Amino acid sequence: MAESGDKRSTARTPIGLWASSTERHSLVEDIQGIAAGSMLAALGVTLLSSAHLLIGGTAGLGFLLRYASGLSFGVVFFLLNLPFYVIAYKRLGLAFTLKTFSAVALTSALTEVLPGLMRIEDIHPLAAALFGGLLIGTGMLALFRHRASLGGFGIVALYLQDKFGWRAGLVQLGLDGVVLALSFLVATPLVILLSILAALTLNLTLAINHRTDRYIVR
Repeated sequence: MAESGDKRSTARTPIGLWASSTERHSLVEDIQGIAAGSMLAALGVTLLSSAHLLIGGTAGLGFLLRYASGLSFGVVFFLLNLPFYVIAYKRLGLAFTLKTFSAVALTSALTEVLPGLMRIEDIHPLAAALFGGLLIGTGMLALFRHRASLGGFGIVALYLQDKFGWRAGLVQLGLDGVVLALSFLVATPLVILLSILAALTLNLTLAINHRTDRYIVR
């Protein structure tokens, strides 16, 4: 009985697009995971933007350029990620690159659309930092578990985790620190302090919940 139970646990589901195993997500599962992760990340970005806060990573660079130039975040975020797809393709493969491109494109589009669908006119900056960071972190966690990312530093963090076993969340936290240091050029000390809190919330969510020795599905 134990042997047959083991076979059932590792067998693929023989239904086309739903086919999956204990080691690999199905196509439908990947689509759902990438859509859900992008939606959560876009909502988190919207909360931070409503409170005029910043964040680390490529999204943080997008915020800095948006505040400095007046360009929309979605367009800047999409363009900033283009160079990183070369690294993703060479180091992490075509499937990862295509999934990441889809996630970045969807997140960029949603950040443009969401302000017209929901108006967040009065949110305390502390709440925006905590909930925004948590939403983006949870969204990235969903993407990581489906072998995708929000591009930029996420690609570098995943590569270093796969290559050397470094925690993706901790790697990204260090890179985020560099971006937040640049924030002193355009933001007040209070905004920077709350932005650091948002980055800590985001990256601790990743560091605690995403480990390759605990979650091995590809």
